[in-house]
Amino acid sequence: MLQRVQTLYLLIAAGVSAGLIFVFELWTAPNCSKVFATHAAYVLAAFLASAFLSIIAIFRYKNRKSQFTLGRLNIILNFFLLGFFVYQSLSVSGETAVSKKGIGMLLPIVSIVFLALANKAIKKDEDLVKSVDRLR
Repeated sequence: MLQRVQTLYLLIAAGVSAGLIFVFELWTAPNCSKVFATHAAYVLAAFLASAFLSIIAIFRYKNRKSQFTLGRLNIILNFFLLGFFVYQSLSVSGETAVSKKGIGMLLPIVSIVFLALANKAIKKDEDLVKSVDRLR
């Protein structure tokens, strides 16, 4: 059923991964130009893959185990993306007074939070179904 709370969480995670990457810059290059996810093809591909996994997980509502697994894979993908951003932020020149890092580097964290909430709701549904099956 699509009217469950994890559908909302997965939609928000997909919106963060696919929509907000065009709004917030990731970092500022040394030549003072803002770098968005569209400037780096591998970053854009990772964000769009994360959004695609979220959308696929929404429509796998009949198979909660695969929905849960897709959520976990998406969380792992976002952790890799976050690790890349940490590596990139350590190699981008800048100091603490004038930060050159953009707010877009935090988007994987937001996505991870909503994916974790969705997985928690999926697990709760699975436990509810198992408890009803025990009563039969």
